[in-house]
Amino acid sequence: MTHTPGINRPSRKIIEALGHIGAASVAGILGHMGIRSPHMVGPVSWNPGKSIVGPALTLQFMPKREDLYSDGEYTDPEKQLHRHVLYHVEAGDVVVVDARGDMSAGVFGDMMSTYFKGRGGAGMVIDGCLRDYPNLKKLDLPLWLRGWTPNFHTMTNLMPFAVNVPIACGGVTVIPGDIIVADDDGAVVLPVALAEQVIEKSQTHHEWEEFSRMKLMQGAPLQRYYPLHDDARGEFEDWLKANDSR
Repeated sequence: MTHTPGINRPSRKIIEALGHIGAASVAGILGHMGIRSPHMVGPVSWNPGKSIVGPALTLQFMPKREDLYSDGEYTDPEKQLHRHVLYHVEAGDVVVVDARGDMSAGVFGDMMSTYFKGRGGAGMVIDGCLRDYPNLKKLDLPLWLRGWTPNFHTMTNLMPFAVNVPIACGGVTVIPGDIIVADDDGAVVLPVALAEQVIEKSQTHHEWEEFSRMKLMQGAPLQRYYPLHDDARGEFEDWLKANDSR
């Protein structure tokens, strides 16, 4: 069997803490930390209301070269590296695929996606397409994709090339083991080394936004409460104490 590398997974504590923070908050905090655009542009939610947080297993596709990859879908299945990324799946993992934005090739279909769900996969982010939409819809998997196609990938111009290597997905570099935070706003890449800072900053951000939202709903001045002006910080601190929010 072809050997492909695994990944290092972040602690459950980090994953669980990030589960309370949306993709927009993570992207905003990362932006203030100097990560300009962690949002993978192109893949969008196909299962509204679903959100996921988990480490990235990566799959890279390249333009097909016939001397490297034959047309036969079942001639030697173990040479098909898109199968091998699924062999690594553990509960809570996210498969992230650089399919080059190709709209004609289905990266996975019904059977492979069923296997992914059976292994406890959290969801998929694919810069490209899946196939077998009627059956995958029944699986109720969280999916962020560009779209759907009836084609399987060996029919067209892509070949699976590498598993658990750095990839580009939606214009963002994804390192194997990076944390994916995805919801209806989109899918965001969070470097593991920055995760604890993001969690810490999100708590403070959430508290003042909650206070400011309340004041804005009361018709209070936008200039004073969003972003929270220094002159209103004492008022905010009093509100925190009164509501025992910390």
